Amino acid sequence: MWKLPSKSLLAILISVGLISHAQAWDKGIYLTQYTLEKPAKLDYLLREAKATGINTFVVDHEYYSSHYAAALAKVKAAGMKVVVRVVIFSNGGNAAQIRSQAHWEDKLKLINDAIKAGANAIQLDYIRYSSKEPANPQHAKDVYQIIKWYKKRINAQNIPMEIDIFGEVGYYPSMHIGQDIKMFADSVDGVNPMVYPSHFWPYQKYSAEPYKTVNNSLNALAKQFDNNPPFKIHAFIEAANYHYIKKTSNADKQKYLLQEIRAVEAANKASGWYVWSANNVYENLFQVLKNNKIKAADSNKTTTAEK
Repeated sequence: MWKLPSKSLLAILISVGLISHAQAWDKGIYLTQYTLEKPAKLDYLLREAKATGINTFVVDHEYYSSHYAAALAKVKAAGMKVVVRVVIFSNGGNAAQIRSQAHWEDKLKLINDAIKAGANAIQLDYIRYSSKEPANPQHAKDVYQIIKWYKKRINAQNIPMEIDIFGEVGYYPSMHIGQDIKMFADSVDGVNPMVYPSHFWPYQKYSAEPYKTVNNSLNALAKQFDNNPPFKIHAFIEAANYHYIKKTSNADKQKYLLQEIRAVEAANKASGWYVWSANNVYENLFQVLKNNKIKAADSNKTTTAEK
């Protein structure tokens, strides 16, 4: 019987392209470009990531820097998959911004620079209207055209493209921000629902049920496609609930994180998770991974994260 490759062999096969990162269970953390380009901080995060089974770094590309390519190369040399996040419309766009192809092209320059630097995938965030815009069914049609425009240009370079969506879009289209996942499905390689319990309303209810909140939203997303979505699903989960961050102990933050992780593991058709911390504080996550059995890169088994 054919045996599954060892962790080290798996990394080699991925690096030479004999198997795809898409076959792995992805466990990622988000980094700002500022953190990425701080050598001591980056070295620390790489050490902890390797020690706890994290295999993906989601990193911003916000501005041009002579340090960016070298920092990305260091992350890849450590065996990490690099997903480069580019914000398309800061805080969501208005009608003029959404329809400005000059704006799209400006962001494409950042994307192309990231691909040249070695990005394994491109992640588009804030590819939507502002949530303050009035509801309009045209919004999703507008955003869809932009998504198709980017996908054509990114895929032409043999790089997959994923988009971030609101957690509620797992249940139904949002006519305010213009996100309709069934409409977008043929033009994305991956979808990252931001299933932060702190962002569902009423937040008191959903924050108290992190497992249920995350799992239900992810399952609802898969159900829109009869549990056979034509794209990869990575859940964005939060390192801490910002509504209660000053009143919550580290032990409780770790329990919260573990419930979110377990919810993703149990979800239909999920391919992994990305943990979001705006300030890139991941000590509680590292502790959770060291203390608990978490789904490994080979998604057919679970292992206790190695110290």
